[in-house]
Amino acid sequence: MKKPKLVISTGAGMSAESGISTFRDSGGLWDKYPVMDVASADGFARNPELVHSFYNTRRHELVKAQPNAGHRGLVELEQWYDTYVITQNVDNLHERAGSEHVLHLHGELMKVRSMKHPERVYELSEGNLDTTVDTRDEYGDAVRPHIVFFQEAVPNIEPAIELASEADVFVVIGTSLAVYPAASLLHYVRRGVPVYYIDPNPAPVPDYVTVLRMPATKGVEELVRLLRP
Repeated sequence: MKKPKLVISTGAGMSAESGISTFRDSGGLWDKYPVMDVASADGFARNPELVHSFYNTRRHELVKAQPNAGHRGLVELEQWYDTYVITQNVDNLHERAGSEHVLHLHGELMKVRSMKHPERVYELSEGNLDTTVDTRDEYGDAVRPHIVFFQEAVPNIEPAIELASEADVFVVIGTSLAVYPAASLLHYVRRGVPVYYIDPNPAPVPDYVTVLRMPATKGVEELVRLLRP
């Protein structure tokens, strides 16, 4: 019997309980670093050394972090649903928890890519986390973080929209619904499809959305209870 398609859109709140610094919360990364200096195309062009250093630090934080109960709970749902995760997060905690299908909208922290040939993408290892302006790939090309900077297009938004439009159940976890185009995915869900929104401080949403006002770990526990056949 074919499993119903469960599509889950996750944001920074998904990984916050794993100790991953969020950008927008008080005391978050944006309070410490001007966003356009470390996460924009202009910032990278202006000071690539700073941007490399910023993402090196993020990688060292990531390898110390572990998937939380929320990440693991989404994997549990794969027993009953054909489950796809669309994430704004650049960490790899969904994959490390065991999620089979993960689509990254904003890039992947543990990868770099050639600046001359963007299709050449390389995975970094825990023993090789740091890059600089002098780092070269096997072809002698400079590399950059495999991150979608502000001012750049989001290459995976079209596949994400397609997934949202095919969902039999749609879930949003840990996002302010303020970052576009990711926030627009809700608009592509078919009329009548159940929608759940997990966040301790949820943004205003339409009446048809079931809001679970709680952090990701507790919210996913409740979601599993609601969606288990």
